[in-house]
Amino acid sequence: MAIMMVMEWDGVTPADYDRVRALVNWEGNVPPGALYHVAAYDGQKLRITDTWDSAEQFQAFVDQRLMAGVKQAGVNVEPKVEVLPVHAIFAPGYTAKR
Repeated sequence: MAIMMVMEWDGVTPADYDRVRALVNWEGNVPPGALYHVAAYDGQKLRITDTWDSAEQFQAFVDQRLMAGVKQAGVNVEPKVEVLPVHAIFAPGYTAKR
């Protein structure tokens, strides 16, 4: 079942995010199950929303790739993460690349 992951990361800046993004390279080496990712910064915290084919695939990405990049980038704060089952997805401007 597809899931939506919502993350709020207090104290993480766009520069921190960009370091993690470069280290983990999820855009160049897309993790299995990743469908959609968007990140925003509100001046105090980073907010990320993803959709994944399953919670298990998201967790595998976190365990096998993301956390190593986060540590390597020097990010030492834990995010608040919520995983919810997807009810509907509407993204008319985007098409899946599979």
